[in-house]
Amino acid sequence: MLRVASYNVRSMRDDVAALGRVVAALRADVLCVQEAPRFLCWRCRRRRLAAFGGLRVAAGLRAGGLAVLTGPGVRLLHGEGRLLRHFPGLERRAIAIAVVEAEGARVAVGCVHLDLDQEARLHHAGEALDLVEEVAGRFGALPVLAGDINEQAHQPAWRHLTGRLADCYAVSPRGDGLTFPARNPGKRIDAVFAVAGVSVVSCGGIEADPADLAAATDHLPVVAELDCARSPHGRDPRG
Repeated sequence: MLRVASYNVRSMRDDVAALGRVVAALRADVLCVQEAPRFLCWRCRRRRLAAFGGLRVAAGLRAGGLAVLTGPGVRLLHGEGRLLRHFPGLERRAIAIAVVEAEGARVAVGCVHLDLDQEARLHHAGEALDLVEEVAGRFGALPVLAGDINEQAHQPAWRHLTGRLADCYAVSPRGDGLTFPARNPGKRIDAVFAVAGVSVVSCGGIEADPADLAAATDHLPVVAELDCARSPHGRDPRG
């Protein structure tokens, strides 16, 4: 079982001790982080964040504030970060991608934080899909995309994503799925998407102290449990 999580940590500006306990509770094999530290001592702070969950920094860029963290239960094959198209006047966006091997299957996990602007958000959704699928194809991997989408399931960018990947929560929901704001969640704007054919065992929130979840950052994390023992074409890579 591969546990892929997504979490917007708001640059670790809130209760860092609570954040550490939540990251540990995720028990993630792959953690996609949005608003990762990107200013003073940003590398050290990202390593500290990873250490909370027994993880290491596998991919990302300073620009865009993204990082993919991986755990000891997977083998890291490749990590990279790429900038997405720049929209003048808007924050620079990027994608971080890590290719890992687990259960005999290779998985390319992309991490995104889409814009508040609808035009940019829709464009970057398509661009991110193209990039994660390109890297997945290069490594013979299954594409997965996770992140802060900044919109809900009925809106254009989300619908564009689900035109090519499955919304893991919609396939196998656990809990109410709401992720924002952390103190009184009313929207599901964070998600994990996986290529059709990957078995989604469950997707949703985690068991953690509600006080920690509220204090750690302004988003709630989402975790998808994926059975990667089967390819999208039904072949068991273990033979």
